[in-house]
Amino acid sequence: MPHGMTRREFVKKGLTMVAVGATAPAFLTRTALAMTNPWDVAEVQSRPGVPDQRILVVVQLGGGNDGLNTVVPFADDAYYRARPTLAVPQKDVLRLTDSLGLHPALARLKGLYDQGAVAVVQGVGYPNPSRSHFRSMEIWHTADPEGRVVRYGWIGRYFDSQCPVCEQPTVGVNVGPTLPLAMRAASGQGVTLESPEAFQWMPSFEGIGRQEQVELFRLLNAPAPNEPGTIDFLRHTAMNAYVSAEQVRAAVARYRGGTGYPNSHFAASLRLIAQMIAGGLPTRVYYAHMTGFDTHAAQRGVHERLLAELAEGVEAFYRDLRPQGNADRVLTLAFSEFGRRVAENGSAGTDHGTAAPMFLFGPAVKGGLYGQHPSLTDLTDGDLKHAIDFRSVYATVLERWLGADPIKILGAPFDRVPFV
Repeated sequence: MPHGMTRREFVKKGLTMVAVGATAPAFLTRTALAMTNPWDVAEVQSRPGVPDQRILVVVQLGGGNDGLNTVVPFADDAYYRARPTLAVPQKDVLRLTDSLGLHPALARLKGLYDQGAVAVVQGVGYPNPSRSHFRSMEIWHTADPEGRVVRYGWIGRYFDSQCPVCEQPTVGVNVGPTLPLAMRAASGQGVTLESPEAFQWMPSFEGIGRQEQVELFRLLNAPAPNEPGTIDFLRHTAMNAYVSAEQVRAAVARYRGGTGYPNSHFAASLRLIAQMIAGGLPTRVYYAHMTGFDTHAAQRGVHERLLAELAEGVEAFYRDLRPQGNADRVLTLAFSEFGRRVAENGSAGTDHGTAAPMFLFGPAVKGGLYGQHPSLTDLTDGDLKHAIDFRSVYATVLERWLGADPIKILGAPFDRVPFV
């Protein structure tokens, strides 16, 4: 550290480095949490018998996906009575069984399903469901329908449980503008970026070139003996951010894929994740987003487009991962905060409902349908009854894919769903 730089000067000059799109709190929260943490760079480790190299990709379908028009009960007359204008015609359904099928916009997923690489968990929800986007998403992120005071997300608690003092911010990477509550951890792991180019130190000094500024920043924050603990910690935190940005860009630069992706924001997110996986980034959980599923009016065309984006993006993602040799390492979980009501409304749309299907993708899943499709005649206030608690899906992923103890993370035991 150069001569005479005070803590105030360091904070003023050094920590203005936070990048456009970078998540400063993910790094800086360590200042309040762990002044005595070791500086060791460690990676999350799994239980014996579960490979450490497994990766989970979480896809959030924001807005409340219409599960009934996603997994279609085409043999049930009640479905067509409830949805005179929105029901998917029998002849168009991509049949999975004699009574259930996928929306025709999910043709690319049907191909994966036929290969045994798609598991559909039906009738997923939780007791006393909320129809509020904010509250329901909070419940899914924290895995806390009971309303306990839970500050951290279920993925963040997984990070904490496996390595509470890890100095590895890239153990969790969110592709989006803000870190989701699901990834918020006491130990501060997780970074957020929308592009590798934006996830970097932004020079702010005047009078010298960018490369010189980057080098100056690196030198300013290099380890130095006999420094006060606070300055040493801040240096380390700043370097953590710098190194993470460098790791991400280096990983993406190693990507040599030639797979074509659809032209959508979601597909671009999955392509970036595939690039980071190919580049060997030591990340255990990635998070991607789709929005727009809140289809209160004129649902047909909008929902069809969204389902096509989902299917085409996921299909391209695994088509990209296969030649890398990474497809078997990657499990993708897709969820929405709730489904839609059974009956369509007067605006050719559907309103907030309750239970809906969840999806698991990847060659490692045991493909097929899990659970029973909810009854369309035995309803609660016009809504589907859930049969599988979403925390059962989380518990299965935590234990059988990530090798963690689900009770420690979820706070209670839940049945497993044998999709993996």
